[in-house]
Amino acid sequence: MERTTIINDNYLVNLLNKIFDPIPVPIILIDKDTRIRLINNCFCEFLGLKREDMLGKKVYEIDENTRFPYVFEKKKPEIAWKHKFKNGKTAIVHRIPILDDYGNVIYGFGLVLFKDIKEFEEIVKKNQLLEHQLNFYKVKLKELSGSKYSWENIIGESERIIKTKLLAKKAAQSDSNVLLLGESGTGKELFAHAIHNESKRNNYPFVKINCAAIPSELLESELFGYEEGAFTGAKKGGKIGKFELANRGTIFLDEIAEMPLGMQAKLLRVLQEKEIDRIGGTTSIKVDVRIIAATNKDLKKLVEENKFREDLYYRINVMMIEIPPLRERIEDISILSKYFLNKLSDQIGKYVFRITDEALKLLKVYHWPGNVRELENVLERAINLTDSNYISIEHLPIFISKPEGKVKQKKINNENSFNKTLRNIIEQAEEEAIRECLKYTKGNKRLAAKILNISRSRLYEKIKKYNLEI
Repeated sequence: MERTTIINDNYLVNLLNKIFDPIPVPIILIDKDTRIRLINNCFCEFLGLKREDMLGKKVYEIDENTRFPYVFEKKKPEIAWKHKFKNGKTAIVHRIPILDDYGNVIYGFGLVLFKDIKEFEEIVKKNQLLEHQLNFYKVKLKELSGSKYSWENIIGESERIIKTKLLAKKAAQSDSNVLLLGESGTGKELFAHAIHNESKRNNYPFVKINCAAIPSELLESELFGYEEGAFTGAKKGGKIGKFELANRGTIFLDEIAEMPLGMQAKLLRVLQEKEIDRIGGTTSIKVDVRIIAATNKDLKKLVEENKFREDLYYRINVMMIEIPPLRERIEDISILSKYFLNKLSDQIGKYVFRITDEALKLLKVYHWPGNVRELENVLERAINLTDSNYISIEHLPIFISKPEGKVKQKKINNENSFNKTLRNIIEQAEEEAIRECLKYTKGNKRLAAKILNISRSRLYEKIKKYNLEI
């Protein structure tokens, strides 16, 4: 009662009106009996009523749709509620009960957040647009930094691949160097991307370099950069190296076993000193880079043969992760095949939904020397060959569908006869592949060459060689 008496004081009411009237937001204050004690000019204009006609009246007399009695009963605020007033206007409102020290309602405070629901919807749309734009630029930033794969791109449910992913996720949480071991086509690069994306460096660059693809004489300038005039043909202004580009991020050294011994020594210095020297430079440059290295070679054996530095081996082999070959996780072939069918169908624009049980059985007994990458290539070829929405045995390469070959092999008595027999098998497979492709393209050599990924002149040579009828 004491607080109600205070609010009824004319001096205080006038003071509150002076405070709230200039505010361009509709505001109302009601007492515990839901009688209007204060309402500012903005709210009066919104309702189209005079202040003196509303003060002292119960709020439901002004707005029959009011929810203040319910708010008082529950003693809980309603924030950002959609409300339709008696005059037909729809708005977003706050209703807040004010309690005393004993938990009793003494006042109710109301505020119209948006006087027009369209205004609210417009702001929501703008916020959604800003959020979409923010997400878009986050994705673009990731792409620009070089990292684009995550754990979702590593497909498999076998025990081997699950354990490997679990170990890789633990490696991602540390800042230690990682060594990825595995045969070609097992997905070492996917793991490198995923580890970087889940690490604390994920907002910084992910730089890739294939040590086998760059001539040894150029590798140093690629890794460490050079100063202007460092050598004949050097670019004006010099060139920044991969390690500088990867600063605060991750550098992925693929095929590290192919790195020359001289470069291995310089890489070791970078790991120890955390600094690089540009070719022709006079000062060292500090870098903070995490290394993820990968190879399909036995590094330990190369160390024993003095073809790889032992000290570098132990520097990069902090978190070693062995990625299993496909033949050791045959149970994943079904889910991998389904994934590749969806992916490749979208890329090719030819929708193939399934593989027959017979074809899938053959895929599961094949030894897959090219691993997951070979499986993807086989399925891409099959999608191009099929005329239906499924893949059957006839769409698989002959070395999978008929592993014994059509020609009975003669007993191998010496190395020369073995080589000749192997060459015949390869030529036979090639001949059948070209014949099937030409049949699929109905003799269209241009399309056949594109599907087989060879030049048209090369295709003509093969057609002539095998005397194929078109």
